[in-house]
Amino acid sequence: MSIVKELQSRSGGVCELCGGSDGLTDFEVAPSDGSSETSVCICSTCRAQIENPDSMDENHFNCLNDSMWSEIPAVKVLTFRLLSLLNRQDLMDMMYLEEIERAWAESGIGSKSSVVHKDSNGVVLQAGDTVVIIKDLEVKGAGFTAKRGTAVRNISLVHDDAEHIEGRVNGTKIFILTKFLKKS
Repeated sequence: MSIVKELQSRSGGVCELCGGSDGLTDFEVAPSDGSSETSVCICSTCRAQIENPDSMDENHFNCLNDSMWSEIPAVKVLTFRLLSLLNRQDLMDMMYLEEIERAWAESGIGSKSSVVHKDSNGVVLQAGDTVVIIKDLEVKGAGFTAKRGTAVRNISLVHDDAEHIEGRVNGTKIFILTKFLKKS
């Protein structure tokens, strides 16, 4: 049986990421040995977005909320990598990966950028940290002011920009300049 047929049989004839059925093909999760164990059945929409990460549609990949619970290691590894690309640390933290699966997943994530995020005191910030806002900040487009002393928990780092982090204030996801934050 060919790998494509084997994967389609395993997936029930749908994409193992989003459940779509258009243009199903196999996708090897590197490093791959070319078997169905290291491959995933994906649709043409998922493939196009994976191959062009700059044009990824985060809304399409809301499906990763479901695929992250797959029993198939290759699906979990690919989901972990996509969540990493989308900066979805909240979902990555909820995923359960065996040690060998986590090593496989992290081996395929490109080297972390050399961008270092520092707060107003020069303390290095990491994804998942809690920070405190040190100045009242008007949030443009949201219609509220983030007050001084507000704690922002479980922050995400903006990979290409050392001056910004991403976090939730009053339930709204916003970008905040690191010069207005201190690590708590």
